[in-house]
Formats: sequence, structure tokens, C-alpha cells
Amino acid sequence: MNDGDVPILRKIHELYKTFHEYRSVVPKSERFSIFERSENILIDILEYVLEASYVSKDRKMVLLEKASVKLNIFRFFVRLMKESKTLDVKKYTLLQSIIDEIGRMLGGWIRSTER
Repeated sequence: MNDGDVPILRKIHELYKTFHEYRSVVPKSERFSIFERSENILIDILEYVLEASYVSKDRKMVLLEKASVKLNIFRFFVRLMKESKTLDVKKYTLLQSIIDEIGRMLGGWIRSTER
């Protein structure tokens, strides 16, 4: 399977690029704590989804569920960064819209795998 064939991977790639661009505007005190932890979680999500696109159906569900949990953790951390003013509202809104779209895509993939 070509990675470009999986729309959710393109969307996670977009999320990572957008999130990574914000690194330079995040205060240094936050850059090496919650921001870095969030970035690592985002990389975990990408790995789980990429691996799920290659494995058999019986292993796929476990990976997709792990990706879903990590996405919810990432969503929570992004909200925490907005509340602590690490991210401004405009950046937060853009990230949340991409996260929501990935969540819908991931949920759809999970439902179709369950059948």
C-alpha cells in the first residue's frame, strides 16, 4: 500500500506540519515540556496509523484503538496549551479543526474494521 493512498495519513502529516510550525512561537519554558510531549504523541499517532495501514485485519483494530486514545490525549494537551496561553485561540482553533477531522476519519476506519 502506498502511504499516499491513505487519506488519514495525509491529514496527520498536515497536522504535524502545522503543529511543528508553532514551535518557534511557543515560549521556551513550554517548548520542552507540554509542547514536546504533544509532538511525541502526534508522532505515536502517525506510527500507529501507518502500521495499521499495513497489517492484517486482526492486528489493525488494536493499533487503531491506540491511535484513537493518543489522539484524545493530544486533543486534551492542545486544549491545555490554549488555556495556559501557550497557543493563541487562532492556532488552537486551526489545530482542533484538523484533530476533529482526523478523529472522524479514524472513527470511520474503526467502524469499518469492526464489521
